[in-house]
Amino acid sequence: MRIVVALGGNALLPRGEVLSMENQQKAILSAARALADAVYAGHHLVITHGNGPQVGLLALQSQAGPAGGAMPLDVLGAQSEGWIGYVLELALSNAFPEGAAVVTVLTQTLVDGNDPAFARPVKPIGPVYEEEAAQRLQALQKWPMVKDGKGWRRVVASPKPLGIVEILSIKRLINSGVTVICAGGGGIPVRAGADGKLVGVEAVVDKDLTGALLARQAEADFFVMLTDVPGVYLDYGGKEQRIIASGGPKAMLAHAAAFQAGSMGPKVEAACAFVQETGQPAAIGALADLTEIIAGRRGTQISPQGGKISFHYPDAVEPRSTNAAGGFAKLYF
Repeated sequence: MRIVVALGGNALLPRGEVLSMENQQKAILSAARALADAVYAGHHLVITHGNGPQVGLLALQSQAGPAGGAMPLDVLGAQSEGWIGYVLELALSNAFPEGAAVVTVLTQTLVDGNDPAFARPVKPIGPVYEEEAAQRLQALQKWPMVKDGKGWRRVVASPKPLGIVEILSIKRLINSGVTVICAGGGGIPVRAGADGKLVGVEAVVDKDLTGALLARQAEADFFVMLTDVPGVYLDYGGKEQRIIASGGPKAMLAHAAAFQAGSMGPKVEAACAFVQETGQPAAIGALADLTEIIAGRRGTQISPQGGKISFHYPDAVEPRSTNAAGGFAKLYF
């Protein structure tokens, strides 16, 4: 199968871990092993990835520089796309079968400069802060901050992707059998100016929505979004939280209000859009479960044939689950 895999920023750096090169390298190597298993099984992968932790760190470093030297988010997005693309490409080249070609494409994503998302920032980026530190940053940098799990994170505008500027080059590489890493962090956000020329904008495009667009244009057979939780929860963080095993797009979207904006909400929206527009399946789950997700035995499976949501897997395999506090949660089936 041709599979577009979207690696969440938290799949590449487990939530709460310090963004050190050592931790990043460990996470990238783990991702490379999971992806290599799929390639050895005969699947052709197209890979995109998040950049929330990384672009947030770059923003902090940029703010700490000389007065007037802070870089805008589109430039920081390009830096993070190159950074993650390099370390991921290196790890995949070492893990994949000999002779397999892996190429990173620095990718721009077209957005609408009048998208209402610019007035309502919801996309979390950067480290997780204690409440007191978050309040200091909010006052000092004028950054909007929101609760994320047990901590607080900066949020930025996340306009919807309208097009992938380099899609023709990306498709040529895919059709040549290359494993392409592209649209990292949702791509570098650009808009068309009055003269039709492209200019960068201050935003972070949601990588799952861009991933769905990429999956459609790349004619993928399956679209998989990987994160640091084993699937889509209902009642997340509550006493009766449970993972949705399967469902159709209509049933999933009926619960859209239950999924967090800027986090699981865009994943569900992206998966359902892909399924509805292509008739092909999508899934959301944990990086470590990729092989089982492809086989339909883990993660949240969304398919055109799916009806009401189900909390039971076909083979009754109970998925691993962690609750919002980081411990193990009981699943209610």
